[in-house]
Amino acid sequence: MKTPVTVQIAGQRFALRGDEDERAMRDMAGYVDSRMKELQKQSRTADTQSLAVLAALQITEELFKERRASADLKRRIRERSRALLHLVESRARV
Repeated sequence: MKTPVTVQIAGQRFALRGDEDERAMRDMAGYVDSRMKELQKQSRTADTQSLAVLAALQITEELFKERRASADLKRRIRERSRALLHLVESRARV
């Protein structure tokens, strides 16, 4: 069920609906808001749309890094699992 939550990001109120619980949605909105505030301090711009795009790009960069790290971890686990299975099978034949 979609949970309705009202949040504030960059001084604007947004009514959100999502599958996450209210706390998670507020945490996500808070994260976006904090990223936008950081960017506003760094860039000294008040253009909310530009800040939103920059924040989205930074968050997307984080997401892509995490995806690469996750894929690498899965690959290493798969390789070690195969090596371990090979070792167990070779010892079982003795």
